[in-house]
Amino acid sequence: MRPATATAAAVTTLIGVGAATVAAGRYASSAALNVAPGRPLPGEPRLTVHGTAAGQVVLTRCLASLRPGTYGLTGPGVHAVVGPVLDDVPHSPDTVVRRLERVVGGRLEAGTRVGFTPQLHTGTPSDVLGLAYEDMEVPGELGAMPAWFVPAARSTWVIAVHGIGTTREHPMNVMEFLHRMRLPVLAPAYRGDPGAPRPAGGLGHLGDSEWRDLDAAIRHAVRHGAERVVLHGWSTGAAMALHAAANCGLRDRISGLVLDSPVLDWEATLRALATARRVPAPLLPLAVRAAQGSTGVHGDRLAEAADPRGLRVPTLLFHGPDDHLAPWETSRELAARRADLVTLHTVRDAPHSAMWNADPHRYEEAMRRFLTSLV
Repeated sequence: MRPATATAAAVTTLIGVGAATVAAGRYASSAALNVAPGRPLPGEPRLTVHGTAAGQVVLTRCLASLRPGTYGLTGPGVHAVVGPVLDDVPHSPDTVVRRLERVVGGRLEAGTRVGFTPQLHTGTPSDVLGLAYEDMEVPGELGAMPAWFVPAARSTWVIAVHGIGTTREHPMNVMEFLHRMRLPVLAPAYRGDPGAPRPAGGLGHLGDSEWRDLDAAIRHAVRHGAERVVLHGWSTGAAMALHAAANCGLRDRISGLVLDSPVLDWEATLRALATARRVPAPLLPLAVRAAQGSTGVHGDRLAEAADPRGLRVPTLLFHGPDDHLAPWETSRELAARRADLVTLHTVRDAPHSAMWNADPHRYEEAMRRFLTSLV
């Protein structure tokens, strides 16, 4: 082969390899960031329903189906709520029996494939909880976003922001408790949610751009009578709360933060999501770079928002070592470095965004003590 021909062939090969590398990185980042709202998170095992009886459901036995607490159980066309494991009910060695609280939609039958979700409810606060509410629209930079407002007597509002894999129905887990405390609750959708504008490229940004929708919700709350707000965020909603506390023009109205399973390390969560989607390990660095290039997301902005030195308001943090999407160690470090403002409640045997589910009573008691000091 002549030198010129060999050089051309080599350049063509490099271009082909480079294009393939870029395509692989984009695929991997899309797999990580394209998490549909209202579906089980990547990495959650699919379980088989082996049977049901009055107040009971029999599931495939695994670590997930043995978790303590109360969870949503969701599959194609079905949503149910399951309670604790029933150890005293006869069952085969490869199954587990849990208390079946209720079937919200569809039919739970033998052979149905389901997964656990921290989101218990589907519907509206009135349908599910019997709470009077108003449908609101929050004007955001991409367009109007739907929100539920549950009124109450106090002038401090709680703005409850769901995270990846859930919808604004997830905050209904704690809405009755907050209503008993006479705290108004605003539960907004944000970009990418049902009924809300789509984000650029159709991919989530793990809170990096979504926080501006929370900023709009804070402004909306103040315009409608909130004197102060407490931000309660799960997962990327917690990251959004930190961004807002650091950058919102009305941050002086934020009196406290409740962070559940917060995404404090953007790259670690992206890698975990990609791994759960079975992206090969060699592609993970490419996925990070592709995500940064396609979405403009950069971990340094989150690191700045979550910098312990910049935290200015009391913060209640729920997290535990069994969260495989958002590293617990980062939460421990935040709590250790700002012990004057941060209270960490460690929750074991709970996956991402499910700290309430593992022990609702303990969770709500910690919130009661925290919120009482703020209102």
